[in-house]
Amino acid sequence: MSTSSPFAPARLLRSVSIGACSALASLAALAQAAPASAAAGDAARGATLYQACAACHSIDENDIGPKHRGVFGRHAGAVPDYAYSPALKRSNITWDAAALDRWLTNPSAMVPGTKMFFKIDDPQARADLIAYLKQQR
Repeated sequence: MSTSSPFAPARLLRSVSIGACSALASLAALAQAAPASAAAGDAARGATLYQACAACHSIDENDIGPKHRGVFGRHAGAVPDYAYSPALKRSNITWDAAALDRWLTNPSAMVPGTKMFFKIDDPQARADLIAYLKQQR
């Protein structure tokens, strides 16, 4: 497989899957500590939760997933030098709080065929992550 392929070699995927499972466990533990009622997002808590996203994403660099700086107001599939799925490129999504909430709830349901598989069930955790991402202009 060439290094320019948008899909990582199987060994890397296993490594990422193990890291993602660990990150999911951390995210789940943090989500358990969330208050029962989901209020406005807490960007400081979102920064802590973002550590789980770092298995694939970075704020300033493309990695397995695209960089997140400036995600608010950006069209999906628009980060230069990132190999998006054709489905996401065609999605016509502009990232705002509502779109990100739907995306983080179930990316494959929102955009069938996307490469993103990481779901966040807890509404407060999603709100906190979104608040953090909104600050990353």
